[in-house]
Amino acid sequence: MRSTEGTGGADTTTALTLHINGERQERTVDNRTSLLDLLREDLRLTGAKKGCDHGQCGACTVLLDGRRVNSCLLLAVAADGTEVTTVEGLADGDALHPLQEAFLAHDGFQCGFCTPGQLCSGVAAIAEAREGWPSAVTPDGVPDGPVELTGGEVRERMSGNICRCGAYVNIIDAVQEAAR
Repeated sequence: MRSTEGTGGADTTTALTLHINGERQERTVDNRTSLLDLLREDLRLTGAKKGCDHGQCGACTVLLDGRRVNSCLLLAVAADGTEVTTVEGLADGDALHPLQEAFLAHDGFQCGFCTPGQLCSGVAAIAEAREGWPSAVTPDGVPDGPVELTGGEVRERMSGNICRCGAYVNIIDAVQEAAR
């Protein structure tokens, strides 16, 4: 259903379907709505945080078809038909995701504000390395196949996520453990 009221005939809303944490969601949204605002304000999935609202801190990171995105920069209409996984969707019922377990074991969080974005980004970093995606620090000539998640690889792959508390060492350890 599209509305053109007061816009000189231009559509201002769009009906869309998303699969969020495995559940089909149908919504009609203002075309200017970010995916982050749809998740937080409409669906009440408040794990992804509005940190900088400029895509610089990573607090809003979610997975879109398994790849990480800054949900504050993505319009909800651009995600129509996709699978969105938020931190709320990482666990399998009461069983935490292996990276969530590793964050607990390594104290990979302090205040917790950035933790949801760190977790989603870490899940994607592990998947990218397993799929053989090189990063800026992957040595030249590495054979096709999985990339070892050394400390430098994790730091590079997670560089879009800022932790103001400075839990980076623990986050790196947690991502490496979960990757094993």
